[in-house]
Amino acid sequence: MSFATLSLRDVLQIPPTRVPIDLANFASYVLPPVISYFAAAILAVTPQTHSLRVALWPPLALLALRAAMSLDLSFDVPQRKFLNIDLVLSMFGIATRTFEWSLQKEPLKRHIRPAGATPSTIMDAIDLTTNLRGIGWDWSKGLYVPRETRPSAHTKFVAYVILSAGLHTFMCGILHSAVQSFSPDAFGSTTGGTIFDETLPFPARYFRASIISTLAAFAIYCVLQMGYDLCIIPAVLILRQDPAQWPPAFEHPWFATSVNDFWGRRWHQFYRQTFILGSYPFSFVFGRVGGVFGAFFASAVFHHIALASLNGQMELWRMLVSFGMMALGVVGERAFLQWTGKKVGGFGGWVWTMGWVNLWGTLMVDGWARAGMFGCSSFVDSATPVRALVERTVMGFDAWLHTF
Repeated sequence: MSFATLSLRDVLQIPPTRVPIDLANFASYVLPPVISYFAAAILAVTPQTHSLRVALWPPLALLALRAAMSLDLSFDVPQRKFLNIDLVLSMFGIATRTFEWSLQKEPLKRHIRPAGATPSTIMDAIDLTTNLRGIGWDWSKGLYVPRETRPSAHTKFVAYVILSAGLHTFMCGILHSAVQSFSPDAFGSTTGGTIFDETLPFPARYFRASIISTLAAFAIYCVLQMGYDLCIIPAVLILRQDPAQWPPAFEHPWFATSVNDFWGRRWHQFYRQTFILGSYPFSFVFGRVGGVFGAFFASAVFHHIALASLNGQMELWRMLVSFGMMALGVVGERAFLQWTGKKVGGFGGWVWTMGWVNLWGTLMVDGWARAGMFGCSSFVDSATPVRALVERTVMGFDAWLHTF
């Protein structure tokens, strides 16, 4: 295995250590997989190109692997290592999406276009490469699109999104500062550490970890919503795209009344198709239940890859257990429906969902904390005007917990 890895590094000319990103390295490492990705998208919407798509995928996947393993976007600043996560997951997405396109014998069809737009292979390919959820495409069957609550008028829509981006940026900074304040030495550096404080008795230890986990979950929600809003602004304001092309990413996940409702409807669906692709082998062997576990297995691997780009010593089992238990929750709800004829829902369903997601989400967040993800920071943290107040409040609360 070691020999094969060394040979692959030699063939792909992967440097022994990550090299800083610059114009030359960008052209050498990033442009080849990106250009190939766009070429694959053109083939995916063009008839009678299945053989070409199949032939293109292996070298494209190797180019994506080369970029993911070669570049350092942090410029050797530990707190900026999260940028490498974006690079690795982008290349992972390129490889998995094009693999799925290579499996489709017929061209992918776009059935919804902006008003007045004429069919165009180039424009369809551009939309395909950036449309992660498949809004308006035939391959996104079964996708749940959250109901629209934002203004429909173009100008008001843009103003709403700008305000949303600002609010979620502000909240992200507050929440990240709050999480770091629970353990500045561990969570304030990329060395990382556990969210389970061994000096506390078990009830207080888990209570503290649960609070950290909840704050981290809301921080992730805010950063994803912020990123989505920042993509919408130039697309609608400059490129004059229809706001309908950018439906909401979330639908109040904290109101979910079942585990299936949380993951299948209310949480974002950006990587839904990738996880469905991962479910195919399991569903082929174990049927529908296997498909559920397969999708969450793919999600576990996806998140582990993100953590491994920060800390290569991370253990896969943490993600496997936490996401595996989410799958068990979904399967359990289906069994409940078959036994009782009633769906999990209502207030009781909400209590069950929040409890189950928090219980196993805490293990998930502990993996992120151990990898050093909480130590990563950006201008959002330093620009938070109430950071000092947040830090004092959280540290005081944590000190109070340690009095028990």
